[in-house]
Amino acid sequence: MRFGLTVALVCLVLAPAAHAADAEAGRAIAQRWCSNCHVTGEAQRGQDTAPTLPAIAERHANDQAWLRAWLTSPHPPMPNFNLSRQEIDNVVAYLATLAPAGRK
Repeated sequence: MRFGLTVALVCLVLAPAAHAADAEAGRAIAQRWCSNCHVTGEAQRGQDTAPTLPAIAERHANDQAWLRAWLTSPHPPMPNFNLSRQEIDNVVAYLATLAPAGRK
């Protein structure tokens, strides 16, 4: 019983390291998929009705769980891109780079 608990704790500690978020990969995803509707900060395209990614980052700087939930199950008019958990983590990491320094 003790061995199983130890293994479970080790897995929990090591799991986040195995899936470290990559903000640069998240930026690439945002440029490819999000910039069609959202102003991403680098590309000044986007639609007038979609909030900018910097605005989303600022609004949800302290709520990464909300961002993950939104990207996991987007709502219309946002299309479902079926992003993997790693891709979602990467996009959330990228959004964190857009948040004002005091709110990260």
